Amino acid sequence: MAMGLSIVSGGLAYFIPAAYTAVQATGQVVEIASPSPSGLLFSPTASPSSPQQVGAFTVLLLGSDDDSKFSSDHVLTQSMILVRVMPATKTVVMLSIPRDLWLPLSTGGMGKIDGAYSYGRAGAAIATVQENFGVHINDYIWVGLLGLIRVIDAIGGIDIVTSNPVLDDYYPLDINTNSPYGYSRIAVLAGPQHLDGTHALQYVRSRHNDLQSDFGRSRRQQQVLLAIRQKAKQLSPEDIPALAQAIGGEIKTSIPLSRVAALLPLASSFDNPDAIRTIVLPSPYTHGGAPDGSLYPNWGYILPLVHQYFP
Repeated sequence: MAMGLSIVSGGLAYFIPAAYTAVQATGQVVEIASPSPSGLLFSPTASPSSPQQVGAFTVLLLGSDDDSKFSSDHVLTQSMILVRVMPATKTVVMLSIPRDLWLPLSTGGMGKIDGAYSYGRAGAAIATVQENFGVHINDYIWVGLLGLIRVIDAIGGIDIVTSNPVLDDYYPLDINTNSPYGYSRIAVLAGPQHLDGTHALQYVRSRHNDLQSDFGRSRRQQQVLLAIRQKAKQLSPEDIPALAQAIGGEIKTSIPLSRVAALLPLASSFDNPDAIRTIVLPSPYTHGGAPDGSLYPNWGYILPLVHQYFP
């Protein structure tokens, strides 16, 4: 599920160096169009920007299983997180979108939201989120499986306190192997843990034996985001070249270097963990019964919540 989304750290402190690295590695820039009002399920009421929203921007974080079971052009986004960064108040909101949400895709027809990227890459994933959630996305970052491992190893690992152990007898054994359909048994014990990249990936990627199903995994993903943010406060611009070399081509983004350079001085100012709000969408925001074991969205609950934090 490539929680390489963790690279963005939930806040600017690591988001900016990661974006810089992505541009250096790929040079990929995707133009992001505003959603068509006629295509939105929800149209926020236009209002002047509040002082809190001045300079604010929204980023869509995408993480994919990009191991050899999949064509590189047709990977699913196992993780999708909307991040709203508000420099004026030094606050951040992270909203995890369930990968199994059943809704209209921008490429046509109905399907799970994780398939949008597979059908049309970043542009389709962005358009699908914009059209259904009624938000404008300024930029995106996509990360593959090895991206998370390499970045966490490059910063010396992360420290977390796990409230529940992660035990999985069917964890995919699909990285650096000639048999990508194999499984292995993994365990991340409860309590304080220092995790390297491989074990952090296991912690956020495991799908089995979590009583909260994918919502529990979403919370683990956000926990690792914040742990990387904490560790990344030690980074300086001088660390970026080594970080870029470590990540290689495992990141893609729409963020141009000029914008990264302009935002870089803000990176160290997001230092209050209480200013970061994390949101997941369990019941009553979603419910089962949709095709292929997917989830129906309850837009009557979801859209007011999204409008509150993503104007």
